[in-house]
Amino acid sequence: MWQEKCGKLGFVVLFLLMTFGCGYPISKNLRQEAQKNLSFSMVFEDPMAYRGTIVIWGGKIIKTLNRKQGTEILVLQIPLDWRERPEEDDSSRGRFIAKSSGYLDAAVYTAGRKITVAGEVVGKETWPVGEIEYTYPVVMIREIHLWAKEKAYIYVPPYYYEDWGFYPRPYPYGWWQGDEGERRHEEGEREEDHHHRR
Repeated sequence: MWQEKCGKLGFVVLFLLMTFGCGYPISKNLRQEAQKNLSFSMVFEDPMAYRGTIVIWGGKIIKTLNRKQGTEILVLQIPLDWRERPEEDDSSRGRFIAKSSGYLDAAVYTAGRKITVAGEVVGKETWPVGEIEYTYPVVMIREIHLWAKEKAYIYVPPYYYEDWGFYPRPYPYGWWQGDEGERRHEEGEREEDHHHRR
């Protein structure tokens, strides 16, 4: 009996994942249009060879610049996981520029925030980075997803050890948000994701 119930439950979960696209931030049509076998490194080596190609890249914002003709975001590229969310920072293959013909608020798209971008490779630009000239692949944004900030939590146990025994803590224990010291439950309030489509 339990095998039958588990089988039905698995089917329902699979159906929901297929129905809602596993929570991907980029629309289904654009994901189908993107070149999945084209790596960032290949485009980075020769951006002009891949002009017109649709890609889905992600990374961490270095700087957001608002100009008369739109917004430019300098991004440290980071490989995406199965949810199309940037992974760890130390696996970057370089930098790229994501351009929008519309306005993206630099106070929202701030340095350090993680984004996923779907767009068309339109060429390259060379900008100074310190004392060197750096060539960036340039992508014209079709869709962009700004990921919620990651919360850092620490667990404070109800007892502490001192000398020869354990003693109850005189202040609240449980899950605390580590960066601000603000007490939160592990599944507490989350900052909403931000998504923009042209």
